[in-house]
Amino acid sequence: MKGVLLVNLGSPDSTDPKDVKKYLDEFLMDPRVIDVPKWARTLLVRGIILNTRPKKSAEAYSKIWWEEGSPLIVISERLQKKVQQKLNIPVALAMRYGSMTLKNGLQELVDQGVNDILLVPLYPQFAMATTETIEVKVDELRKEFFPQLEITSFPPFYNKQDYIKVLSQSISEVLEQTDYEHLLFSYHGVPERHIRKSDVTKSHCKIDGQCCMTKSPAHQYCYRHQCFETTRLVAEELQLKEGTYTTTFQSRLGFDPWLQPYTDRTIERMGKEGVKKMAIVTPAFVSDCLETLEEIAMEGEEIFHEVGGEEFTTIPCLNDRDDFASLLANWIERWTVVDIKKAIA
Repeated sequence: MKGVLLVNLGSPDSTDPKDVKKYLDEFLMDPRVIDVPKWARTLLVRGIILNTRPKKSAEAYSKIWWEEGSPLIVISERLQKKVQQKLNIPVALAMRYGSMTLKNGLQELVDQGVNDILLVPLYPQFAMATTETIEVKVDELRKEFFPQLEITSFPPFYNKQDYIKVLSQSISEVLEQTDYEHLLFSYHGVPERHIRKSDVTKSHCKIDGQCCMTKSPAHQYCYRHQCFETTRLVAEELQLKEGTYTTTFQSRLGFDPWLQPYTDRTIERMGKEGVKKMAIVTPAFVSDCLETLEEIAMEGEEIFHEVGGEEFTTIPCLNDRDDFASLLANWIERWTVVDIKKAIA
C-alpha cells in the first residue's frame, strides 16, 4: 500500500526559551546544517550559541506566534489536510526537527498498512541543510526501525512548469494590488562551501557569476543555481522587466562566506539609492515561518524605513493555497501509477 510523508523544517514547541534552546540544539547540531567536525560544532553550538541565542530567538518567535501555535506547523497541517482530502492514500506530516518527528510520521503510515512511501521534502530547491538532511535521516530510520519500507524521495521542483505557474500566480495576485518599484526574491542563505560540497563534478561550482548559468550536471544539487533559476522562470512567466527584480539571500550565521548578495544589505542599499516602494517574496519557503514573518516582514521593513523607504510589501508563501495543494496532490496521484520523475516532468 502506498502512502505519502510530507516533511517541513519544524519548530520549537513554544516560545519559552527552554523549548527554543532544545529545538536549536537539535537543528544546529545537525552536521548538514553546520558542517564542521563534531568537536568544533559542539564547541560553537553548545559552548557559544546556546548560551546567548535562545532568549533572543524566543523573543522573535513570540512576535509571530499564532494562537493555534507555530505558524509553520499550523500552515503545514492545513496543507496536509487539503492534500489528504484530494487523495485516497494516507498522507502524513512530519518535521525534520522538533516534536513532530520523522520516526513518528513513518510509524503513522506503517500503522495504516503503508509499505511504499513517497517522501516529500517541502523545499522547491535542493540543499544539504534541507532536502539532503531529511533524506539521510529517513534512510537511517528505515534501516533501524522500518526495513520493510520502500521509500522514494520526491525530487526538487524549483523548475517545474506547473509549480512556476502556481508560484507566479501567488506573486501576481499581490503585485496587481501593489504599487511597487522593485521586487526582491529572497532565498534562505547557505555557506558557500555547501555549494562546493554538493558539486558532483568537483570542479564546476566556482560561484563566479558564470557557473550557475552554464549547463552542468552540478546543477542537479546546486542550491544557488536552483534559486537563480526559480527567479528567472518566475520573471519570465510574469514578464518582469530586467532591472526591476533582484535575487538575494537571507539568514546567514557565523563569519564564513555565505551566498550573496545579502537580503538585508540589499534592502538597505536600495533604500539609500532612492527606492521608495519594494515588494519581497521568499520562494525557498513554502510555508511562512520565523524567517519570513519576523526576519523579512518585520526586520526587513524596519531596515527599509530607516533608510528612507516608504512602502514595503511582503508576499506570502504558498502556504495552504488551494492551487498548491492541488498541485502536490496531482504529482502524488501520478506517482501512484508512474515513476515520480516522470510524474512531475
